[in-house]
Amino acid sequence: MRVAFGLLVLLLGLCGSGAQGESGGLGEEGESSELQEEWTQQTTNTTSPDIWAEIKELRDMVVMLKVYVQMLQHDNSEMARRLTSSERELLDSMKRIDKLENLNKANTKVAFYTALTDAGYVGPFTTDTTLKFSKVFTNIGNAYNAGFFKAPVKGVYYFQFTVCGYHTGLMGVYVYKNNQKIMFNVEWKEDQLYKYFTNSVILELMAGDEIHLALPATHVLYDDGSNQSTFSGALLFPL
Repeated sequence: MRVAFGLLVLLLGLCGSGAQGESGGLGEEGESSELQEEWTQQTTNTTSPDIWAEIKELRDMVVMLKVYVQMLQHDNSEMARRLTSSERELLDSMKRIDKLENLNKANTKVAFYTALTDAGYVGPFTTDTTLKFSKVFTNIGNAYNAGFFKAPVKGVYYFQFTVCGYHTGLMGVYVYKNNQKIMFNVEWKEDQLYKYFTNSVILELMAGDEIHLALPATHVLYDDGSNQSTFSGALLFPL
């Protein structure tokens, strides 16, 4: 704005000096020269500081732009690093999920079938005694071990037992879930002939729950190579 104003003043001066030159001669030309010098001085004094201020302002803007660009580059690098880290975490999570799914598939195949003993009579004992069905014919999932079935996954399970008596007296069995007695079957035998009873139960179990059978005190069971007392079970479906 100041530069434009100065140019306007110069043009007005030139126009005035031209008119005076035609009528007044050399003395007026001196006045015009003095006016031009005065305007040049004023223009120099008023324009130069503005130019340097604008240059300084532009320089400051350039510095700010450089800082902004550096910040953007840093943010992009950080974003790329975070993205790479997130991709690794996602990949690891997917691998863990696949591993758990495969493990779950393996654990959902659960079934066992066992027989008691080849030794003949089992009992009587003075206290309740865990029945360790020692002849294992099927143990898919390896959930059965030394008389105890341990649920590998939460689910609904089916269990069945058959016991044999070959004596005069009591024959019976308890079914335990962990330390809880959930079933009791008993028979009285009056003659020394084979006698059997079978029962079954469907239970909802948590992973880690245990099922076992126990012989009540003073009761007797029988088994031999014919596998007449058996215990079996299977996972019906997981939950």
